[in-house]
Amino acid sequence: MNITLTKPVESNNLLVIPEITWTQLETIEASFQDLKGVRFSYLDGYLQIMNLSLEHEEAKFIISTLLEAYMRKKGIRFYGKGSATIGSHNIGGKKEPDESYNIHSKKDIPDLVIEIVVSSGGINTLELYRRIGVPEVWFWEDGLLKIYSLQESYILSEKSLLLPDLDINNLIKYVTYYDQYDAVTNFLETIK
Repeated sequence: MNITLTKPVESNNLLVIPEITWTQLETIEASFQDLKGVRFSYLDGYLQIMNLSLEHEEAKFIISTLLEAYMRKKGIRFYGKGSATIGSHNIGGKKEPDESYNIHSKKDIPDLVIEIVVSSGGINTLELYRRIGVPEVWFWEDGLLKIYSLQESYILSEKSLLLPDLDINNLIKYVTYYDQYDAVTNFLETIK
């Protein structure tokens, strides 16, 4: 495999390599298939490789656990799609979301994607999800939750359009709670 790099961008656990073809991407992914803890994102010739950290995985776990507890308590049918790769050669990109869900019914494309951000930089994740058609994307970064709802482009929202009754500030409180187990137990007690 012959890859010409013009200044890869590197930040802590994130590496972005330009000028990667789709064929090269598939070869690189195949060579990493047995290696756990590595995530690939690709958009318009840029390959992003991320090494998952403990901080990343703990945040992903507690957010998804709280969200699933909320939906169960409220009787909202959901289907976890996990981090299955979405996207295609036709749209010029693909990515493994940190967590994803369908709300109310199963669909090919997730209704909600959750991304945990522990490194700055990288590919334009919102542009990639816009091309795929994901209705809502949540970014967790530095104790803040940003919710983006897809119109023609993504609009930063104060609350989830998919889960309009979810108190986002209450959710954030329990994401940053001192103990994961107690967080879920106490969070459930606040849901009416």
